[in-house]
Amino acid sequence: MLLKVEDVEFSYNGTKVLKKVSFEIEKGKVAAILGPNGAGKSTLLKCINRVLKLKKGVVMIEDVSLSLLGELDIAKKMGYVPQNNSGSFMTVFDTILLGRKPHIRWEAREKDFKIVEETLKLLGLEDFALRPTNSLSGGELQKVMLARALVQEPELLLLDEPTNNLDVKNQIEVMKIINRITHEKDITSIVVMHDINLALRYAEKFIVMKDGKIYATGEKDIIKPDLIRKVYKVEALIENVRGFPVIIPL
Repeated sequence: MLLKVEDVEFSYNGTKVLKKVSFEIEKGKVAAILGPNGAGKSTLLKCINRVLKLKKGVVMIEDVSLSLLGELDIAKKMGYVPQNNSGSFMTVFDTILLGRKPHIRWEAREKDFKIVEETLKLLGLEDFALRPTNSLSGGELQKVMLARALVQEPELLLLDEPTNNLDVKNQIEVMKIINRITHEKDITSIVVMHDINLALRYAEKFIVMKDGKIYATGEKDIIKPDLIRKVYKVEALIENVRGFPVIIPL
């Protein structure tokens, strides 16, 4: 078991946003966090990554509590891609190289440059390497931020709506990459998503949230019309299309 979240609670200005959230995720799995706006999905990711300090509860990686780890140790274990990112005058190459910072003692080595080059190729960003990130489209910048997280060589990859601002082709490409890297490197990926159909295609575990609580967890078979109706307040059918379950709102 890689990640264990137990009775996690968090509040903003006295308003409880997360309420006794508990779940476990195994190595080598892509887990999708689903739920309506305001369910607490992004807040949960930030609590796992210790961007936000827990009010109650514990987050453990390989039976070690995050509270016992320093920032550098957490950066070596977790790669985090937030929902909103902004560019700068820094080049794409140098921006991605920043992801190697937890592994660099004095200055970048040949190994660090090689990992960046391989990741640029993996995400189809070679032609953008010397461009400043503030010249990129929203979708291109999102892929750069994913690349920066990947070069950390994390055990746990946290992604807050990584397909946001991407067209359909790039949404599929990014989710394929996340799925492949998760299995090839035997890491754990947690992805906050709004597109349930995309999640059903590429994720293996599902954490469904509603009103700051875990409504359901499990594999694809938990995503049923009754769950869609109760969580999203939408009537829907689930049809099998070429081997993939597809949500059809009514």
